[in-house]
Amino acid sequence: MKSERCKICRDEVIWWAIAVNIAQTSFKGILGLMSGSAALVADSIHSGADVIASIVTMASVKISKKVSNENYPYGFGNVQFISSSVVGLILIFGALYLMYEAVIKLVIGDITPPSGVAIFGAVVSILTNELMYRYQNCVGLENNSPAIIANAWDNRSDALSSVGVLIGITIAVLGFPIADVLAAMIVSVMVARIGVELNIDAVNGLMDTSVETDLLTDVYTIAIETPKVDEVQYLRGRNVGEDIYLDIGICVNGKLKVYESDLIVAAVKKRIFEEIEHTSDIQVTVVPHEMQQSTLGKVKSKLLPTWFS
Repeated sequence: MKSERCKICRDEVIWWAIAVNIAQTSFKGILGLMSGSAALVADSIHSGADVIASIVTMASVKISKKVSNENYPYGFGNVQFISSSVVGLILIFGALYLMYEAVIKLVIGDITPPSGVAIFGAVVSILTNELMYRYQNCVGLENNSPAIIANAWDNRSDALSSVGVLIGITIAVLGFPIADVLAAMIVSVMVARIGVELNIDAVNGLMDTSVETDLLTDVYTIAIETPKVDEVQYLRGRNVGEDIYLDIGICVNGKLKVYESDLIVAAVKKRIFEEIEHTSDIQVTVVPHEMQQSTLGKVKSKLLPTWFS
């Protein structure tokens, strides 16, 4: 179970991300202009895009807390996948702009070596972004939030790009000024790659892809070990934002009374809620043992996931 501190961090983390990214945008932008480093200026633009991404993430996390209604009976959790996609698109368009600026510099020959102070800016950027990545990734994983995890990877992409910037600036200072521009181009490719990956993950989430196999295996074990459960007929699970929704079919003795079946269902749900984090909805269908072959046997192969067999 996640601690109260995890819930507090969930509300605080985006504010920290916005503040840090605004500070980085200003710091790297000013230092890049003063030192004449194209790569550091490009990195500051990346941080500026991160500010927008953090604001989008904050809005999505707040919206996802809204209570379900008639139009959205499953709640608003999937808005976090939309947020993740928006963050990815911001990264992609930011990367295209960085590449454009770098190519223009190469074409017109506007290449001058930066001053050594730019190295300090790149080092500070690497350390700051890596710390923010670790903080946000921890909060995102503990709260099962795709939006916060996406924002964390945004900071990791900034840290990685700053490594490229550091290498390029160092080589440029040593007498090869073109390395600074090439570093900016490499940064743009790395940023675009992460943006594409975030969009792929977001699409998978919106398409209701199954939860992880290990989690389904744990749920199956809980259900089959519950007293009076003879068989698990089918088992499905999907992510809805931070929440996990499960659909289970169990087979019980046909001679049991209705209230006894209800007690079995309650026992299955109780154990799953206690042992499987982030589970918010469980649908359990009970089938009398005598109906197993005649009713569900025909569709069993269609309902069982491939891992189940």
